[in-house]
Amino acid sequence: MNEINILILSAGRRVELVQRFQKAAQKLKIRSQIVAADCSDTAPALYIADKACMLPPIHEQNYVESIIDTCIKEKIALIVPTIDTDLVLLAENRKVIEESSGAKVLISNTDVIKVCRDKINTQHYLENHHFKIPKMYTSEEITTGNYTFPLFIKPKSGSSSINTFKVNSLNELKNALSIVHEPVIQDFMEGEEFTIDVFLDFESKVITIAPRLRLATRSGEISKGKIIKDREVMDEVQRLMEVLKPIGHITVQVMKTRKGIEFIEINPRFGGGAPMSIQSGADSCENLFRILMGEQLTYNENYRDDITFIRFDSSICLDENKEIVEW
Repeated sequence: MNEINILILSAGRRVELVQRFQKAAQKLKIRSQIVAADCSDTAPALYIADKACMLPPIHEQNYVESIIDTCIKEKIALIVPTIDTDLVLLAENRKVIEESSGAKVLISNTDVIKVCRDKINTQHYLENHHFKIPKMYTSEEITTGNYTFPLFIKPKSGSSSINTFKVNSLNELKNALSIVHEPVIQDFMEGEEFTIDVFLDFESKVITIAPRLRLATRSGEISKGKIIKDREVMDEVQRLMEVLKPIGHITVQVMKTRKGIEFIEINPRFGGGAPMSIQSGADSCENLFRILMGEQLTYNENYRDDITFIRFDSSICLDENKEIVEW
């Protein structure tokens, strides 16, 4: 069998994701090079991957061309994005990348990406398809005081919980609005927060749905989580996937409140906590290798629940030549 090489874009701190792809290849006994790409030579994942390569920053004009050149050079079978700012660009250029390089891009179609990347679009899409989501207030409603506290404010294209605020008073509201660019203002939700890792094949067929109860977060990313097969959460996410029709690994955030399952956001990529569900057995990395080998996958729930993951930081030491120093 030929090598099935994977290119992980903007690899940054995605050390666990690199390792999960490596472990999946070992488990399946296939030859594979996991190639990590970044614009910074101090991105930790570069030093864990089988091979590292430098790409220009995303905003550079030659970014897409550089991806294509890297795929040809490294015989890449699949391109995996990891950050939000890549998504629209990759969706819009998917056809040219795939035709020029021979590699598949793990990206949903442009319409799906535009629904997910803009939180106002997400709000309207969910409302129009009869999913529960906190009320979003218009600027007129905010100006006239037609709301009740507490509120929640977030940027319409933000990520990692940057510039997100719970506000309890008019003074806090004014302060938050002075900080947040293009704010989305909603009712504040209370309940159990779940992050759900979903994997769909390239025909948008759901293969796994693995909910993680958020026990603790750090900088907007889960730091402690528990895998729970909550049927109410799983059924509602399944219903969303059937109408949205994304592909690949999708991360959905919901809150289980007294009103039911209320959606927070949809991220059409691997989230930072994805290795938790992967290690539980909902293995999107293995699924991708199997699809690339021509297998037809079916829906399954063959992963462990009632297990808790706790994450921690680790360090890589580099010498003056950017070589790993072993202590």
